[in-house]
Amino acid sequence: MYIVTSILTNKPAKYYKYIIFCWLEKEKAMNLKKFMAVVTAAALLLAVMGAGFIMPAQKASAAGFTDLNQDGIVEAMGAGWNLGNQLEAALNGTPNETFWDNPVISENLVKAVKNEGFKTIRIPVSYLSKIGSAPNYTIDLSWLDRVQQVVDMCINNGLYAIINIHGDGYNTVEGGWLLCNGADQYTIRQKYAACWKQIAERFKNYDHHLVFESMNEVFDDTYGVPNRTYYSNINSLNQIFVDTVRQTGGNNAKRWLMLPGWNTNINYTAGDYGFVTPSDNYRSSSVPANEKRIMVSVHYYDPWDFCGEENNLITQWGYSATDSSKVSVYGDETYINDMFHMLYQKFTSQGYPVVIGEYGAIDKSSKDYANTACRAEFAQRVCAYADNYGCVPVWWDNGVTGTNGFALFNRYNYQVVQPQIIDAIMSVYGDDVIYNGRSYMLKNVQSGKYMDVSGGWASNGSNVLQYESQEAKANNTWRFEPDGEGYYYIYSCLGDGKTYLLDVANNSSSNGTNIGIWENTYCDAQKYKPVKNVDGSYTIYTKSSGCKSVVEVENADISNGANIQQWEYNGHNCQKWYLEEVK
Repeated sequence: MYIVTSILTNKPAKYYKYIIFCWLEKEKAMNLKKFMAVVTAAALLLAVMGAGFIMPAQKASAAGFTDLNQDGIVEAMGAGWNLGNQLEAALNGTPNETFWDNPVISENLVKAVKNEGFKTIRIPVSYLSKIGSAPNYTIDLSWLDRVQQVVDMCINNGLYAIINIHGDGYNTVEGGWLLCNGADQYTIRQKYAACWKQIAERFKNYDHHLVFESMNEVFDDTYGVPNRTYYSNINSLNQIFVDTVRQTGGNNAKRWLMLPGWNTNINYTAGDYGFVTPSDNYRSSSVPANEKRIMVSVHYYDPWDFCGEENNLITQWGYSATDSSKVSVYGDETYINDMFHMLYQKFTSQGYPVVIGEYGAIDKSSKDYANTACRAEFAQRVCAYADNYGCVPVWWDNGVTGTNGFALFNRYNYQVVQPQIIDAIMSVYGDDVIYNGRSYMLKNVQSGKYMDVSGGWASNGSNVLQYESQEAKANNTWRFEPDGEGYYYIYSCLGDGKTYLLDVANNSSSNGTNIGIWENTYCDAQKYKPVKNVDGSYTIYTKSSGCKSVVEVENADISNGANIQQWEYNGHNCQKWYLEEVK
């Protein structure tokens, strides 16, 4: 992230997301949480004293490395989530996963994340005082064991895991040493290579589900045009990382490696500011010569006054905004497109996937009721453009729930705390997303009957109703095509299957408006937003109503020939549809 703290120096600024703002509230309202933190920390201490460390998770299997190409790895990693403020948490230069008010990491949390549809977990790791002295720079084995245990939790549950050297690269962290502006670059490079050699050796037989990230937000703490000498130092460190990891052999010779530019800033990485993609001279010869195995890491928190500033001024974003005075002067959807298109031109079009290693927006809903909807829309649009331009988006979660927090999950009870944001992310990346260009039969949950074009007439104004059916036909089959703005056109498969769309009569927003088919007019009457329900069905919102109304069977009728209309959402089963893919 892109802020500086001036009152606390043992952590980088982003880890104070709520400490200052919520200190008094924490004293009053978080006693139970603090008590639980003390208990879990005590359990951790006892485990350390009695057994050397926490009982390890089952070690992830090293067998079955699948060598995925660019498209394959991006699709497989899907949407990601950060286990932030845990293994990178540090106090007085010493890392500990509970130092920043989060509990001991549990596999139950990992399972909760997986159950919501995320496929990748980024695990930030600090080493700091866990690294011994020169010349060997030996990493504390118990700390590496714990890192391995958390990686195993992810991989054993079928998730991708990203590990890095995280807090060591901050000038503001006590004990930070991985500094591009450090005076003794020779020593920094020796130490860096020694650390990555040990990490890589530990994991060299792990399968393709493990990704190494060289470092995090490394820069000289100057917010402005990068110093090219310091940028050259970052490039050198990235090259050392690639060479060191590859030369450890095993699966590391073909593993996907991930690396950042200046402060993970998109403009300073993709623009002409000094970033150099490292060579990959020690990569396995089994990887096709025309393919890459290097990813680029960037972060996205724009507009910052919406995403990260703890204020009451800028709390809204996008079409969900209800007050233009609360919207930032920059960083709208066009800006997302511009930034991600820049990444496409520089990297993804050249074979280098991009991981949006962190993105998100803090919770300001206590200050503005519209904030949650705006944050959800922001997440959806970031994911939509990431998907469009071949990137992997990874939401930043610091474990902080409530005001000014980034958390999607409560780490104490593993419950979802931001379902609207997760739904927005999974509208793009969920396992059961609607696939572009595929055809479906739409079965009403209430009646069990299918959406059908009356008489099978392929003409403007033909009515749409429900009718029972044992098989897919052109009159009861529909094809979904995205409009590029978060909505879908729903084409009838009648005729050539490209002409007639589901259409709200006269683009009306009124209850009871009839729904039929009509030639494409590219207006809101033909745009819909399917939202998945917990039972696997979809509620299909109409853009003509401003997404206040949905497609339903009139009067919840269960008989053949019942009419299809638009009505204000009420959650009834007559407003829910199962999408049955037609093969």
